[in-house]
Amino acid sequence: MPTIHKTDDALGFIPLPNNEGKPITVIATDPIRDSFDETCLQQAVNSRMAPGVTDLILNPDGHAGYGAPVGCVMVSPTHIYPGPVGVDIKCSMSLLQLDIPEDIIADKRTRRALIEAIVARTPTGAGRGQRSVKRARHVDRETGTLAVTEGATERVCQALGIPPEWATRCEDSTHRAHDGTYDSLQNRLDFILATQRVKNFADKIGQLGSYGGGNHFGECEITRVIDRPSARATADVFGLRDGHVSFLSHCGSRGLGNLLAQGQFKDLEQKFRAWNIPFPAGDRQLVYAPLGTPEANAYLDDMAIGANFATVNHLLINALVLEAFQEVLPGSNGTLVYFISHNIAREEIINGSKAWVHRKGATRAIPGGHFSLANTPFAQTGHPILLPGNPRDGSVVMVAQGGAERSAWSVNHGAGRSMGRKHAARTLDQKSVDADFDASDILTNCRKYPIDEAPDAYKNFPEVLRSVEAAGLATQVAKLHARFVIKDESAADD
Repeated sequence: MPTIHKTDDALGFIPLPNNEGKPITVIATDPIRDSFDETCLQQAVNSRMAPGVTDLILNPDGHAGYGAPVGCVMVSPTHIYPGPVGVDIKCSMSLLQLDIPEDIIADKRTRRALIEAIVARTPTGAGRGQRSVKRARHVDRETGTLAVTEGATERVCQALGIPPEWATRCEDSTHRAHDGTYDSLQNRLDFILATQRVKNFADKIGQLGSYGGGNHFGECEITRVIDRPSARATADVFGLRDGHVSFLSHCGSRGLGNLLAQGQFKDLEQKFRAWNIPFPAGDRQLVYAPLGTPEANAYLDDMAIGANFATVNHLLINALVLEAFQEVLPGSNGTLVYFISHNIAREEIINGSKAWVHRKGATRAIPGGHFSLANTPFAQTGHPILLPGNPRDGSVVMVAQGGAERSAWSVNHGAGRSMGRKHAARTLDQKSVDADFDASDILTNCRKYPIDEAPDAYKNFPEVLRSVEAAGLATQVAKLHARFVIKDESAADD
């Protein structure tokens, strides 16, 4: 089993076999280090030793994933890897800040009315889209095509009733093809549809504005800004309002992104077998393509299409959630705080050179003053980092510190699982899970909260956050306390 060597309270490293290169950086306090199982650590080593990989960071939420661990950052200047992006391309977080004081939703009847208004607009569940809800926002084929080939451009936002200014509050509001054009992305989509790599395209487009299943959710929060001068100043820039209602969403590219990712894994696996190329560590989920090859270009284009879907999906969900609040509480308003991915590969400057940073269950963390934030609202502060914990223990908004350079300008994406879904279903007690929500006065749309998504199926969130802060990667700006949760009761679809 790979061994973690401790260098500081929340920092350590895993040496490679025979010390064959830069060690893996580990961000974790002692309790979190003890939570990594052998599969997770071996996947980290396998990923670090794969062709073209120069850096691998294991975050405190790390656990076994698809080829590479969930909760890792993988850097390569020469190769692109689908595994460290995953099958839910651009799974992301977004936060809507409302101007509603917390006491307005104290009454359970008000919260129940809000739940009903939201689920009437934003369906949950595998395969479900706008056609399955009463207050549907119809997305026609033409608009849907623009959405997946352009992302949140002004004309897409206007067509779907999304405030166009929200695009300035996105990590990336639009994704282009491998050659930097929209035309090539349209050509790739034409090929995908002509060859039926994606069937029922209209149904997949109809999933815009929906959550899906598994660990995806919508969560009504109360924003609590940290009582510290720097946190209050940063919160003002972010648009956070202390003691007011906010809404946190977690979802991705739904069925379209899943099909695109699965198709890419199949294509690359066939190439490896046809060319008799060995899989890294014998793991077919670590297939790759050298940058500049047709295979890499095809993957980058498919990733961009899925990423554009995820972007528009989030912004549309937020527009629909705001509409639901306005129906129940007339006169209320809201603004997007930020939209940020944790399943994506981006070309960035790492150690002074261009490289592709693969974040699999990891979040970009850029501090104020960094050149990449020039001409954004967050140039001086750093951008918001949205980290979900669990409904009982809350979530947080953070901002990066200079120490994030050691983690390839990245942090974790949340708490991270401590139990697999089957293990959680066997181990946890449904009555206790539901009683926990009742005791915390947290409502849900579920008859029974999904037991495999229960708070105790995840790592200790306060300890995960302590790892991040003790390592000097980021600091808390605000805490988010759940008041109700929108969740699907069925199995995951991604």
